Amino acid sequence: MKIEILGTGCSKCQALMQATKDAVAASGKFAQIEKVEDIMQIMQYGVTSTPALVVDGVVKSSGKVLSAQEIVALLS
Repeated sequence: MKIEILGTGCSKCQALMQATKDAVAASGKFAQIEKVEDIMQIMQYGVTSTPALVVDGVVKSSGKVLSAQEIVALLS
């Protein structure tokens, strides 16, 4: 599983990254987590509001910081 956090490095992006790490640890699944800060790459996903969560190439959330529990639900 590949998880990408799209954002320019703001505090909300960092919070989503931490929540994602916590969610992956809680789920017991193996996942590659990557931070994407390049605006051109972000635009390729059609995301206009960051932070965004992308799982295996599919945008699951955009414009808000999800809790670790919400992310676990998205990963199942």
